[in-house]
Amino acid sequence: MCERVARHCDGLRANGHTHGLMDMRGIVVAGTHSGCGKTTLSMGLMAALSRRYRVQPYKVGPDFIDPSHHTAICKRPSVNLDTFMMGVDGVREAYARYSADADISVVEGVMGMFDGMDTTEIASTAHVAKVLNLPVVLVVNVRSMSRSAAALVKGYVEYDPRVDVAGVILNGVASENHERLVREPIEALGIRVLGAVPRVRELSMPSRHLGLHMAHEGSLDVEQLRSLIEEYVDLDCLLELAHSAEVPLPDEDDEQHEHIRLGVAYDAAFCFYYHDLLEHLRRSGASLTFFSPLRGEVPEVDGLYIGGGYPELHAHALEHSPTTSWIRTVAEDGMPIYGECGGLMYLCERLAEGEDTHAMCGVLPATTTMTKRLMALAYVEAEVIRHNAIMQRPIKGHEFHYSITQCRGDARLAYRLRGGVGIRDGMDGLVEHCTLASYTHVATFDPTHFMESCRRYART
Repeated sequence: MCERVARHCDGLRANGHTHGLMDMRGIVVAGTHSGCGKTTLSMGLMAALSRRYRVQPYKVGPDFIDPSHHTAICKRPSVNLDTFMMGVDGVREAYARYSADADISVVEGVMGMFDGMDTTEIASTAHVAKVLNLPVVLVVNVRSMSRSAAALVKGYVEYDPRVDVAGVILNGVASENHERLVREPIEALGIRVLGAVPRVRELSMPSRHLGLHMAHEGSLDVEQLRSLIEEYVDLDCLLELAHSAEVPLPDEDDEQHEHIRLGVAYDAAFCFYYHDLLEHLRRSGASLTFFSPLRGEVPEVDGLYIGGGYPELHAHALEHSPTTSWIRTVAEDGMPIYGECGGLMYLCERLAEGEDTHAMCGVLPATTTMTKRLMALAYVEAEVIRHNAIMQRPIKGHEFHYSITQCRGDARLAYRLRGGVGIRDGMDGLVEHCTLASYTHVATFDPTHFMESCRRYART
């Protein structure tokens, strides 16, 4: 990149601090709709910029998979920004915390730019862009379009004037003449076209029922992505468009905590975690120990957190893992255990898919059966109606699964849901011993009760 860009990014490093505000520059990459190439181009931009600069990646919404690719590309943890689950202040605080030592931040949007909860803007890319006062780069797939693309872009620019659509990247360009037919009408509207990227079939990423493959599965050619962006996108102009987001500096937690040892299941079967939630647990007194049920690891800990993932793809290995029987033993002994979605499936008695059935931990009186269709995809609010060792206060979360969990008659459920499906009858959160597991994923919650339960277990 040219010296002009280098000087510009030197300026990005000089983040100013005034009156409790931090001045941090970034861009939001939005799309006209799902499937327009937003994810591929976002990753390409991250890869191209990371060659010389410290890029802090973010993902709008409750996604676990795209952030795994961001993290691998930028060598910095990607952080989810969700105005429903985290609230406006939570989004601003997370952005300030993780962007503090970055040169530039790149926020990948979700779905179409204005798609939020129901008919509202909440949890949409546009809402996050407004909350952070960041410029938007709009990705438009122009396949089978020419002048009509200008009408589409004009609509996105004018729909909500409070969203700063600073430029457009054209995706799926068929030829130089096709680019001219699309570019000229858009630029006649006074809107910058930052790049025109041809369709490259080899860059399509494989997917499964919960989305794309995770980064550790090695399905993405990062070098090809980087080269594509460097050849077809004007990075000089894009960097100049990135402007400041004045957000409040996060308060430092000076409280001294009695640390507890919290085991976090982490491997190919359990890999769905929000980075900011793990950091929040650390700040609340948890010393995190990552362990792999697939490798039969048994950590010395005072509590467990088993996140979502793909236990159904590894059911045979989990059935025969020493970790599985150990979890049953420590659960019966009263160790606090929190499970989400895949963690719920693992903590049940059995996991079935077709004619195959595998014994799981046997902590919860239920069996999970995989389905061929999506059973739930929604934001949820949960009221805690049954005492448990993990949650005391209402939570906001997200539900997304291709399975059903059938409970025995004596099963106890802790949550009454608003929105979502849950385990049965609008209820979620199975409770047994000091274990709580649900289909609901949460991006943040008050861990005070969970930490105290772990401390009591450690003392006994």
